[in-house]
Amino acid sequence: MSATTVPVSQTRSFVTIWMIELWERFGYYGMQAVLVLFMVEKIKFAESQANLVWGAFAALVYAAPAIGGWIGDKVLGTRRTMPIGAVILALGYMLLALPSDDLYLLYCAMGVIVVGNGLFKPNAANMVRRIYEGDDAKIDSAFTLYYMAVNVGSTVSQLATPWIKDHYGWHVAFGFCCAGLVLGLINYALMMRALDHVGSPPDEKPVRWDRLGLVLGVAFVALFLVAYVIQHLWVARLCVYVAGVVILGIFTYMIGTGAKSERAGLIAALVLIAQIILYFIFYQQMSTSLTLFALHNVEWKQNLLLFDVTWSPGQYQALNPIWIMLLSPVLAWSYTHLGKSGRDLPIAAKFVLGFVVVAVGFFIFGISGGTAVDGKVSSWYMVWGYFFISLGELLTSGLGLAMIARYVPARMGGFMMGAYFVATGISQYLGSVVANYASIPRDITDANESLAIYTALFYKLGLVAVAGTLLAAALLPLMKRLSSAHSEHADAGALRTVTAEE
Repeated sequence: MSATTVPVSQTRSFVTIWMIELWERFGYYGMQAVLVLFMVEKIKFAESQANLVWGAFAALVYAAPAIGGWIGDKVLGTRRTMPIGAVILALGYMLLALPSDDLYLLYCAMGVIVVGNGLFKPNAANMVRRIYEGDDAKIDSAFTLYYMAVNVGSTVSQLATPWIKDHYGWHVAFGFCCAGLVLGLINYALMMRALDHVGSPPDEKPVRWDRLGLVLGVAFVALFLVAYVIQHLWVARLCVYVAGVVILGIFTYMIGTGAKSERAGLIAALVLIAQIILYFIFYQQMSTSLTLFALHNVEWKQNLLLFDVTWSPGQYQALNPIWIMLLSPVLAWSYTHLGKSGRDLPIAAKFVLGFVVVAVGFFIFGISGGTAVDGKVSSWYMVWGYFFISLGELLTSGLGLAMIARYVPARMGGFMMGAYFVATGISQYLGSVVANYASIPRDITDANESLAIYTALFYKLGLVAVAGTLLAAALLPLMKRLSSAHSEHADAGALRTVTAEE
């Protein structure tokens, strides 16, 4: 391949991944927008049960990539594993689209989605990294655009899927999610030749059919295990506790036995991961308590910017990716501008600001009750509350992967990425537990009563975010020392490497 064709090849390769990621997120977030409401309104789950089922499901969705990434790197190949995961995801949405309200079918569909996401998600991101390997500037730019695909896909589907549900029914809405991903797979099939030169070492060898059969067999068994866990919530709780203890134990072991030069960075990463877990407890409210709040206590018909808009409760979740897309360029520009002038804030300080704005967001939801009419509040409270929570996301979880890259030694990067995903999964379940403090009993039908329950939770979450702010601020001196120690050791290591080469 000539040097002049490399940029074209890279661009086409990236667009191939970008498109299937967009359609995969289209399917997932469309499903997310209506699944809790489906369990409450159609299956007639109590809100507390729906929250916990969703929390267990979301925890497994976030944790599964820790295994799927290893399968792509070591077993099947990244390039092969990614489309396999997408096909399995499409099958999961298809099961949800079947015109049946059988509970076990629901749990099995969720199991299929967990397995498919575990195989797709880490390998799609890994493909982007491999396309631009060795060019840090292009990698940063590519992942910025890649994150945009996530938000474009989720925005469109979270606006469209609830509307389809309202007009054509629940199962047609789930079928819409499946159809989107099928379109993505067709597009991928037409463009996949652009990825022939990209992948992990197993991709460069002939297909090992025994390995493929083993992976598919394990995946088939895993979907039933996931269905069992989701169906038996005491098992889900046990898994969360065990995962938390294991991650903490492995972290402690790595810090205790690792090289002295690595300890400062590992401790800093552990502290920041703990803060990210706290943020995701807040984040989980979008698909649980805030969606149910929209169902019971938000006035759906609203004049927004001179247009009369009628919302469907699940559509409010689309406010998150909309704000992410609007705010990301502003923050990226401000980071660059502050960096050039030597005033860029360390990651730990950005986490402090993140908790501040999250607190503001939940206090906005809390004070909304003071202006309610017949138990209903204006949609504008949702718009601005989501603004601050989304800004908090960019300042905390949005920097999570950057934190891993900065503080964790390269040889531990794969494990730490997996630990990060598992820790995020733990917080998803904890977030659903927190949401249950506002689950509305079925005997409460008065909107004013449910409003009081929801706003009380939102005030408490605002106070927890304030506590998170104070704790993160108190840890700033420690984080500064750890970051300085990590930088000194990293600089010394780089100097030794250069000297040895000379």
